[in-house]
Amino acid sequence: MKCIVKIASTKQQKNDFVAFPRKIYRGNSCYVPDLERDVRGWFEPEHNPGLRHCEVVPFVAYSEGGEPVGRIVGIINHKANQIWRGSCVRFGWIEFIDDIDVSAALLKAVEDWGRAKGMDSIQGPLGISDFDKEGMLVEDFDKKGSAVTIYNPPYYPEHMARLGFGKKADWVQIRVEIPEEVPSRFVRVQKLVSEMYGLKVKKLTPHEVFKENYGRKIFHLLNDAYSQLFGYTPHSDEEADAFVLQYIRMLDLRMLPMVEDGEGNLIACCITMPGITRALQKSGGRLFPLGWYHLLRSLKFKHEDEVELLLIAVHPQWQALGINALLFADLIPLFKEMGFRYAETGPMLEDNMKVLTQWKALNPTTFKRRRCFGKEIKAFPKGDK
Repeated sequence: MKCIVKIASTKQQKNDFVAFPRKIYRGNSCYVPDLERDVRGWFEPEHNPGLRHCEVVPFVAYSEGGEPVGRIVGIINHKANQIWRGSCVRFGWIEFIDDIDVSAALLKAVEDWGRAKGMDSIQGPLGISDFDKEGMLVEDFDKKGSAVTIYNPPYYPEHMARLGFGKKADWVQIRVEIPEEVPSRFVRVQKLVSEMYGLKVKKLTPHEVFKENYGRKIFHLLNDAYSQLFGYTPHSDEEADAFVLQYIRMLDLRMLPMVEDGEGNLIACCITMPGITRALQKSGGRLFPLGWYHLLRSLKFKHEDEVELLLIAVHPQWQALGINALLFADLIPLFKEMGFRYAETGPMLEDNMKVLTQWKALNPTTFKRRRCFGKEIKAFPKGDK
């Protein structure tokens, strides 16, 4: 199909960008929509401080008849390129109909834009922050998505291979059934490390989060814990404040255990929340007129049967000492009390064995593999720039 790719600069083009997934996923019971408010806010500096060190440009592909047939965002994360010593343009938010000409045109638009900015490689799907959705689904297309992960049709990775993109990194997720009791292994390790190092589990209060900058402490820990992970970009205090302001009020602070050492230093944390996949599906990506009700109901009143384990972070100096046992020992009884039956992690790098092995005692199922694709960008032919 012949198509034309335009920068989404007008109001109509921006609306087309936001609304396009409805065309792809209409009737798909596995797809979980983003809140359209959050999609728009991602492009606004007042809501997304990450834009201060990034350049982004959204594109929409149109058929000859003027119908939207795809979308994509080009991202140049200058901070990441400096840290990882590269010149990489990222792509994200990619959606397209099953037509290789469309997917090729979208990716070419990002490649050309990146090349004009001096970039020599392209990777994605990635975002500005590692808390943006990343990784194209390449397995388990029949499994329901989640609020924090990408879902896409099976033909997406097929197009990437046909267009010469190779694997840069894979993430997998873990699903477990909540046990009736804390596994004995966790009980033993919890007791041992607590007594040996004087550790304690702490639950935050709203005052500590908003008035004592504990949110920043959490992000400082994340920056230390995740610094060596693929493509990770440290978060600034301004980004931390924005995340806390936007999301912390949605969370039940009982589900955010922290571990402190004997001197009150934060050394580990776990961020979890009730699953909201069905609520988001019912909302259709809109808060109004009833989307807010479905979300509030899932978060506060009638939980879905699954809990999302968004992240676990342990300071590098405390890793491999069993600190995660304190987190699990705290959360498992709480999850049972709240009526959760299953837990699902966020994406974890397939070669991050320190993280993956911590789930062994819970009889994990590994599924939902996602991939970051990439390739080199050739220079413009002479006279074409």
